[in-house]
Amino acid sequence: MNKNKLFRASLIAAFAITAPFFANAQKANWQNLDLKTDSVFGISTEKAYKELLKGKKSTKVIVAVNDGGVEATHEDLKRIMWVNTKEIAGNGKDDDKNGYADDINGWNFIGGPKGSVDHETLELTRSVRRGQVRFANTTDANVSEKDKKDYEAFKVERSDLETKLGEANANLAGLSGFKSALDAVVKKIGKANPTTEDIANFKPVTNADARIQEVLAEELKKGSFEDFYNEQINEGIKYFKEQIDYNLNLSYDPRSIVGDDQNNDTEKFYGNNDVAGPDAMHGTHVAGIIAADRTNKLGIMGVADNVLIMGVRCTPNGDERDKDVANAVRYAVDNGAKVINMSFGKAYSQNKAVVNEAMKYAASKDVLIVQAAGNENQDIDTENNFPNHKDLDEKTIASWLTVGASGPKDDETLKASFSNYGKTQVDVFAPGVKIHSTVPGSKYKDLDGTSMASPVVAGLAGLIRSYYPKLTAAQVKEIIVKSVTKVNHNVDYTKGEGPDAPKVSVPFSDLSISGGIVNAYNALKLAATYEGKSAAK
Repeated sequence: MNKNKLFRASLIAAFAITAPFFANAQKANWQNLDLKTDSVFGISTEKAYKELLKGKKSTKVIVAVNDGGVEATHEDLKRIMWVNTKEIAGNGKDDDKNGYADDINGWNFIGGPKGSVDHETLELTRSVRRGQVRFANTTDANVSEKDKKDYEAFKVERSDLETKLGEANANLAGLSGFKSALDAVVKKIGKANPTTEDIANFKPVTNADARIQEVLAEELKKGSFEDFYNEQINEGIKYFKEQIDYNLNLSYDPRSIVGDDQNNDTEKFYGNNDVAGPDAMHGTHVAGIIAADRTNKLGIMGVADNVLIMGVRCTPNGDERDKDVANAVRYAVDNGAKVINMSFGKAYSQNKAVVNEAMKYAASKDVLIVQAAGNENQDIDTENNFPNHKDLDEKTIASWLTVGASGPKDDETLKASFSNYGKTQVDVFAPGVKIHSTVPGSKYKDLDGTSMASPVVAGLAGLIRSYYPKLTAAQVKEIIVKSVTKVNHNVDYTKGEGPDAPKVSVPFSDLSISGGIVNAYNALKLAATYEGKSAAK
């Protein structure tokens, strides 16, 4: 799962400075504001509530958050959590006979009787591990003709893993070096949390001191030293260490915690009922964007005002397994979800077929899938990003939305620098930069990512299905795509990685099928015209 820790490689490698974030977007709730009224490129949710939905009746809709965990007791989520009323909490029995005992708020497919999986390997790591066993005694000289294709693929994957591990080690060393230089400057200043004035008054002794001063002068324009140090330095070191210790570690395998048969992708009944798990940061943030309580005068306001959040845990701090993804989709569908948000993705897939079948099942049951496009700044028309619908039928695709991330300003920076894109694989863009939402401990935090853009759209889908319950999943997707605010200018982004990667300027319309940013106001107006129509073809 992408954890949305988008640490700047340039900062890690060379203490480079980034531009300050657009000031107006610091407003909490900017994703729900209106471009014309509020000067930020939100989706006009508040305008829709004020002008279109006031006094209008709606029905409850269940939106599943298939993710890394949701804190069901959060002050801004507890009222809108789905509760399985057919279960008796805590009796250890499967009262509703759905195969999952005590599934009160949802289910955890990466847990077992003795706990839950936190960190995991990447799918790439697992694939190389399987290849090492299979090709233990194979060389270029003795590989059989029937195994040659798979052996060559294994060598490519092994090389990819070695590259990623090398990069993680280099990034950890670079960021650790930066931290040491930074700590030395802070010690010289004599204050644990220096201010802008302290930095300006500091007299550098070495070139490293001068560079640190330059970086801090820019960073403190955007926030406090404490936030910068914790979120960029400490979290960065933790992130790269976790990559080395867990994600890219061929010796690491936590699956025994679950207790399932790893080789049986048809197995469905395993896991536990802990929908939060050991790290509910990501899923809780996603849930708040969709539906944080709009009536309690606390924290934030979600997009949808009458949906229930079902927590389905299937993504660890690493890559999700296809079996768990498929089972999470089926669980959500079978237990009443009408929209499923999937803010995760990976570059390799062991068994795409099992996920494909689950997606077809969701489409057959009139459930809309909303998926994050990914945070690698890649064209996913050509680069692998799983799950995807490249080999699926039109009916399934008609019930599946893929979402890229946009920023707050209607200019060349509109495409979020990290967001994946694709003229045939990405349907729409939505706000995904500095999104303020719920996190564990009844707290709130800003996060970036297509992981944040996807629940904006899932919330909109839930809103439409709540106020127009007769519309099909395919119709809801069609409405969302047709009603975007079209963007008629170019956007800039870096193509590729590294200091020599070229910057390009392309029409925003080239980045997705719709060529625009989702708009709740437009979508609800269009939905009103669809009432009574037959399903979109």
